[in-house]
Amino acid sequence: MIDLIQERLRSYAPANRLEEENATKEILQEVALYALWRADFFEHAVFQGGTSLRILHGLPRFSEDLDFMLLEPNPDFDWSPFLEKMLTTFESFGVAPEVKAKGDMDRRIRAAVIKDTSVAGQLDLAFAGRPASQKINIKLEIDIEPPANSADAWTFLDFPTDHEVRHQNLASNFALKIHALLCRPYLKGRDWYDFSWYVAKGVTPNLPHLGAALVQYGPWQKKTDLEVDAGWLDNALREKIETIDWEEAKTDVRRFLKPDELTSLELWSERFFTSKRTKLSEGFASE
Repeated sequence: MIDLIQERLRSYAPANRLEEENATKEILQEVALYALWRADFFEHAVFQGGTSLRILHGLPRFSEDLDFMLLEPNPDFDWSPFLEKMLTTFESFGVAPEVKAKGDMDRRIRAAVIKDTSVAGQLDLAFAGRPASQKINIKLEIDIEPPANSADAWTFLDFPTDHEVRHQNLASNFALKIHALLCRPYLKGRDWYDFSWYVAKGVTPNLPHLGAALVQYGPWQKKTDLEVDAGWLDNALREKIETIDWEEAKTDVRRFLKPDELTSLELWSERFFTSKRTKLSEGFASE
């Protein structure tokens, strides 16, 4: 079955070692999603975040982690039974990773990790310089206290074989991306790359879901009188955009892009993202 993974890697036609590593990691992410489907995980949770945009919607950048959200709050959620099924599935594809739950990141997020040293040594990698024993790490994170008002959908996938994944719809996923870029205590350029992608696609965020997330965690926590509408969001984005170090933001996202995508980063500036903010406001006005 390792031949299936090798064939998948060739389809990426990676142009350098970093692309090859990112592609290999993404292939293992896809196998992990298949394993979770086999374990009935999507009866309890939805796929969300940047990797869901990449795998389900063709986001041009690579992504590191697999992010999920429970359908209903469950403080007793445990990764263990799903990880056991995942390990069995990986082994059926000739991959022997270490799969284990990690300590709670905080009271809301439960994490697990897939660590693999076997797959690189079995693949015909085009670019030299990566030690065969170097680990590929994939982190899985799940929000066990999901904010209200999310909406979801199902999408069929066909690698490594046919299966179906439950995920947030684009409007709800966009809402949580905006929550991240407004509330994250550090700068992550990938947040802004994804924001730009959403706006270019004409997606407007699920504002009730954003509002629920804002009062749950971040600077607006517990402000139950918060009214999140298009005007409030436009002002909050304006204030945030004025504070960003765009050179630092570019550095974060650069390693996740193909070479032909890098030129667009030269546009990143307060003026560029102000135009994106304006386009988002126009999208609300046209609804």
